[in-house]
Amino acid sequence: MSLAGLKKQLNKANQSIREKIGGAEATKLDDDFLEMEKKIDTMDELSIELITKTKEYLQPNPASRARLAAQNQFSKIRGQARTTQYPQPEGTLGDCMMKYGRELSEGSVSSEYDWRNYGEALSEMGETLKQMAEVKYNLDATVKQNYLDPLQQLHEKDIKEVLHHRKKLQGRRLDYDCKKRQKEKGSGGMQPGSKVSDDDLRSAMEKFEESKELAENGMYNLLESDVEQISQLQTLANSMLEYHQQSTELMEQLCSKLQSRVDDASSRPRAHHHPKKVTEDLLDHYNGTDSTDAPPAYASISAKERTTWYVETDETESGDLLVDTIADSPSHQHQPPQQPCCKALYDFDPENEGELGFQEGDLITLTNRIDENWFEGTVKGQSGFFPVNYVEVVVPLL
Repeated sequence: MSLAGLKKQLNKANQSIREKIGGAEATKLDDDFLEMEKKIDTMDELSIELITKTKEYLQPNPASRARLAAQNQFSKIRGQARTTQYPQPEGTLGDCMMKYGRELSEGSVSSEYDWRNYGEALSEMGETLKQMAEVKYNLDATVKQNYLDPLQQLHEKDIKEVLHHRKKLQGRRLDYDCKKRQKEKGSGGMQPGSKVSDDDLRSAMEKFEESKELAENGMYNLLESDVEQISQLQTLANSMLEYHQQSTELMEQLCSKLQSRVDDASSRPRAHHHPKKVTEDLLDHYNGTDSTDAPPAYASISAKERTTWYVETDETESGDLLVDTIADSPSHQHQPPQQPCCKALYDFDPENEGELGFQEGDLITLTNRIDENWFEGTVKGQSGFFPVNYVEVVVPLL
């Protein structure tokens, strides 16, 4: 910087300090100019906030955004052109549903329940969610191209250029006010060594007026570009509308498919599941037969008509293995009870007055149900209350 330029900067700094501290009078600008300055400052802040908040709308997870930005930055450093996409939550949920839907759909179909129905429904919904994620990616690309990029250009070019003219105007105003103050003091004989010529003062005033005109025209043109800015907002709204319409269409199709599956599942007859007893398998093993080839006499007799017996095995030293067999004696065949009753599953020792005690295996006559937890009945000539979860109902109360 030349000596004249350094002196000029010192004079402007001196003038600024005098205005802030010493109360020196600054050249005032018109009200319209000051109002446009406020509007431009607002637009500058607005553009920054809109860019930030729009990106947050498109990519709401801050951790994912930070990780994505870091990965893309590393790719640029390494000279790689690959760009990592933001993980849309719809796509993540869709992948989860499709994974477990495939697992449920694999294997043979059970005669009692078709597990593939639920698995295929999961896969359908997962596929729809992945399609919604693709629609969201299209929204992201469209908004970036048609809204964020023009907004970024507005902030980094148009507004930045206007702010540059305003900063230059401020510097020339300080230079003009400083020379004007020095001119006035020099004319009064107070500082004869700091005289400012009329040409210098006139040159400073012309530069000041030129900067004001450039700054004012720039602010005016920027504020008058509302048609372009509103059109960009309309583009954003149209993109959002298209995204929601496509998502709605996908979800309506999905809901229709799921409703059809619900109707099919509701109309399908339900088979009764009969758990296979482990003792039946053991008996079949030691008899050398398959459970499907069990004798008719064994299949026709209920579990209550079986007694306990022991078979010898070579795998244990004691040789006692408890299995169920059939009581061949007619004395072991009982007629089913006719009155409401239940069978004791455990021993119950009464602790309070009015409770009925019994032993495991006792057949208790039911007389009343007190509530969802207690029965009233008689056994061995005694009557009282007892808990429901200690017994198995044989003949229910009417």
